[in-house]
Amino acid sequence: QVQLVESGGGLVQPGESLRLSCAVSGFSVTMLDMSWYRQAPGKQREWVARISRDGSPMYVDSVKGRFTISRDNAQNTVYLQMNSLKPEDTGVYYCKMHSSLPRWGQGTQVTVSS
Repeated sequence: QVQLVESGGGLVQPGESLRLSCAVSGFSVTMLDMSWYRQAPGKQREWVARISRDGSPMYVDSVKGRFTISRDNAQNTVYLQMNSLKPEDTGVYYCKMHSSLPRWGQGTQVTVSS
């Protein structure tokens, strides 16, 4: 059974950093593209970053230069390093596996506030 479990969220001040983790079980993260999405209160879920099977990263413009998506094949985990956080980065962050039937984790809350 495929499971995605996010962790690493929290409350930080603007300018600080967080690293989110998405631990995957039941399927190798090297076999499919993986993405991070986020959903702010009252807004639609939006795509944030994606890492392809070959390890190539892609980002939404608003996080380019601040966020880095990466993958640890041995740990079967996908990460999202978030630096220079802004209040508009606040939301629930979800990990997604781009399988024929997409899989999602339960989400982890990120709050950026002074």
